[in-house]
Amino acid sequence: MPPAMSTARPFALPDLGEGLTEAEVVAWHVAVGDEVTLNQVLVEVETEKAVVELPSPFAGTVVEILAAAGETVRVGAPLITIEGAAAPITATKVGTAADGAADPGADADTRAEEGAEEKVPMLVGYGPSEAPPSRRRRNGSRHREPSAPAPSPASPPPATAKPLAAPPVRFMARQNGVDLADVTGHGPGGIITREDLAAYVAGADADAHVRIGTNGRSERETRAPVRGIQKHMAEAVSRSVASAPQACVFLTVDATATVELIDRLRRNRRFEGIHVTALAIVARAVVLALREHPALNSSWDETAVEVVSKHYVNLGIAVASQRGLIVPNIKDAQDLTFRELTVALGDLTDGARAARCTTDDLRDGTITLTNIGVFGVDAGVPIVNPGEAAILAVGALQQRPWAHEGELVLRHLLTLSLAFDHRLVDGQGAALFLRDVGDVLADPTNLLAFG
Repeated sequence: MPPAMSTARPFALPDLGEGLTEAEVVAWHVAVGDEVTLNQVLVEVETEKAVVELPSPFAGTVVEILAAAGETVRVGAPLITIEGAAAPITATKVGTAADGAADPGADADTRAEEGAEEKVPMLVGYGPSEAPPSRRRRNGSRHREPSAPAPSPASPPPATAKPLAAPPVRFMARQNGVDLADVTGHGPGGIITREDLAAYVAGADADAHVRIGTNGRSERETRAPVRGIQKHMAEAVSRSVASAPQACVFLTVDATATVELIDRLRRNRRFEGIHVTALAIVARAVVLALREHPALNSSWDETAVEVVSKHYVNLGIAVASQRGLIVPNIKDAQDLTFRELTVALGDLTDGARAARCTTDDLRDGTITLTNIGVFGVDAGVPIVNPGEAAILAVGALQQRPWAHEGELVLRHLLTLSLAFDHRLVDGQGAALFLRDVGDVLADPTNLLAFG
């Protein structure tokens, strides 16, 4: 067997899925000179979806760290260089020994034979490559088209390359009739930012615009860069408002019967240790009401100009986490019992607040709930998440005077605010859906009335 050779290899930011083009470096777990092992966590990066830990695709010594904490890196750009011993090419694929068992000592660059697809034991993305990772084909094929080496983050892309820009920036360019090939990008790796596009549209010099934007300070104001989840949330809501005509309907409900039900459930032995809330009742009502109002659980395909009806409910819950507002979702909520849904709701919100959400938790939502009542707010006009048809805001549950059985008495009132994409749902459909959810809060026995 030929002797092992020492080689220094870069590890690039992998494609983290969902069409994400960039990520921000949050924190490094290694330093130059450290010895790292296969799958040891190297760095935490933050996308618009979640904070993700990236493991090392090979063992060796850290030679260079190429992106500082707080820096935004695009997919395919190198993050770190690791020097290690490259194992000689053998007839055994990576991760398998001759007897078929896993071989922990196998090198990440080992190939089964010349021309075979490289297998890298990565936890996320597609692993390292001299070329930036390409999109997987929609038919599920694992074949990858050859691509050119990724340009350095400090160098602009070749003149013939497609201009680099996030989807919201491309949308703004289309709205303003701007060819992005004519715009100079000042973001990482030459990516075109909103500021670059705005400066171009205004006819101003982009370089001067950037200088004013970053250095134009005074003692009476403070400027802070918008990064991480805050940045991506801003882009998402801007995209949602710009692309979807949104409307909102409101309903105030006498939820006294729901308060009484919650009190009984908390004393029920089958719910011992489970925190039952009004939000759990609303969640159950939403899932059941969608059976009769499926338009609220659909999406609009901009490219094909088609309505996509979802036959499953991935129930999103807006949570104010340590890193900003995120919306993880409960997968296949339609298959859960009320008890299971209540447990899943508690686990999801606890995990989100502790920054334990995975990328999978944050993708493929179909409809969203946001509990603005925890802040003492009665009602509001929420913004529909991109790719969804509606979002329901649940206001504060408070005792107030209310006409009940011919008398003015104190009752537990709650206001529901439903924002919806008017392309998918008309006013009547939204009102009927909201009424059905409200009927459950007014009389929880209506949960038995759904088919």
